[in-house]
Amino acid sequence: MMRAFELFQSATVEDALSLIDRFGKDGWLMAGGNDSLDWFKDRAKNPKAVIDLTGIESMKGIRETDAGIEIGALTSLTEISNHGVIKEKYNLLAAAASRVASPQIRNTGTLGGNLCQDARCWYYRAGLNCYRAGGDTCYADTPQGMNREHCLFNAKDCVAVTPSDVAPAMVALDAELVIRSSTGERVLKAEQFFIGPAVKITSMTALQPNEILTTIRIPAAWAGARFYFEKVADRNTWDFPLVNIAAAVKMEGNVIQDIRMACGGVECVPRRMSVVEEIVKGSTNDAATVDLAGKSASRGATPLNYNHFKIPLMENLVKRAIRDI
Repeated sequence: MMRAFELFQSATVEDALSLIDRFGKDGWLMAGGNDSLDWFKDRAKNPKAVIDLTGIESMKGIRETDAGIEIGALTSLTEISNHGVIKEKYNLLAAAASRVASPQIRNTGTLGGNLCQDARCWYYRAGLNCYRAGGDTCYADTPQGMNREHCLFNAKDCVAVTPSDVAPAMVALDAELVIRSSTGERVLKAEQFFIGPAVKITSMTALQPNEILTTIRIPAAWAGARFYFEKVADRNTWDFPLVNIAAAVKMEGNVIQDIRMACGGVECVPRRMSVVEEIVKGSTNDAATVDLAGKSASRGATPLNYNHFKIPLMENLVKRAIRDI
């Protein structure tokens, strides 16, 4: 049973920001509620005030502009996966959104909520006093720790991974995220929005407690490119990714002119596959290029006790992304 809290249903961004400033650390922003309600039911998070954002119409909808496309952070994943313009010009995002969880969750889940969701490490979710919860231990990174789903790269105290399916697509599409507070607005690239434990171990994103993600912008530069998205999970429905991959590629004949690629499930943030991009850019898309791309993908990986399988999985996903683009 959830503990009692006071519910506020904001109609404007300004109203929600005022409530955040009023309640501070005792306030909790909620969009679709799929992540929030898990925390509340487990009594691992106990806010005094919950600020429901779903009544803010200005944070919903998809708008095509001269610069690309703007998506309100409260737009449902179902609407994104079915939207005509997104499927025609930015199908990478539609494909990623369509692989989130289940149809029921996609109907209520929002783009902003999926991007902002917290780590899914079961030690953290169980309420243990781990590094991410402000403690001094990572229970997953121990000889007995169950870390099959955890990271391969850049672990620092915490080895949890980003659980989002749409986050790698945001990085591959070079998206910008618009963030508002009562003192103004700032815009971050997707790669800046997601942060690792070396930056702030208690947070997955650069959002401050008094801020709201309001809009996601995708530039027209990648409209109509060739896209590839694939997700590998234990179950086809509902499950979070073991590894997923998103790629946007511009081809000229059989030559890769430009590429952006990111993997999820292998690092605390969506991992930009910069080495792969450098290797294949300007190369002919042939078997040699595909093989070299795959081998380079795992450079620097440090597996844990139970997630060695992620290395060949990631390498093969990279190969398929290049080969089948």
